[in-house]
Amino acid sequence: MSKAVKYYIVAAEALPEIFIKVAEAKRMMQTGEADTVGAATKRVGISRSAFYKYKDSVQPFNDMKSEHIITFYAMLKDTSGVLSRVLSVFAASGANILTINQSIPTNGCAAVTISAETSDMAESLEQLLTDVGALNGVIKFEILAG
Repeated sequence: MSKAVKYYIVAAEALPEIFIKVAEAKRMMQTGEADTVGAATKRVGISRSAFYKYKDSVQPFNDMKSEHIITFYAMLKDTSGVLSRVLSVFAASGANILTINQSIPTNGCAAVTISAETSDMAESLEQLLTDVGALNGVIKFEILAG
C-alpha cells in the first residue's frame, strides 16, 4: 500500500535554505533565466543531486494556484444570499468556477465545495480566502484540495 502524501503550507523563513534554492532553480528554468538544470543549480549554489532529490516536493504556494484547479470548502449559514455573495467574490477575483456542490442544510448550516480555475485571477489566492472568510454568513472557508 502506498502512503498518503501530506502537504503543509510553511512560511519561507521557516524552511531549510535548500528548499528555497530548489524553488529558485525551478523558477529560473521556467522563466528561461537558466537553460539547464546544471546552469540553474550552479547559479543558486546547490548540487544537481540536491535539486533532483527535492524538485518534485518543493513548490512555491503562488505557483500552485496557476497550475492546479483549487477546491474550496465552505460552511455557510442557511440564510438567503450567502452563497450568492461568496460566488460574487469569486467572480470579482477573476476565478472561473467549475463546480459547486452543496449539502442539504442541517442545523442552520450547509457545507459547500467550490472548484475553480484560478490562473486568471486578478488577486492573490490569500486575498480570495480573506475576502470570502469575511463575508456575513460564512462560518468557515478554506482550501480543501489543490
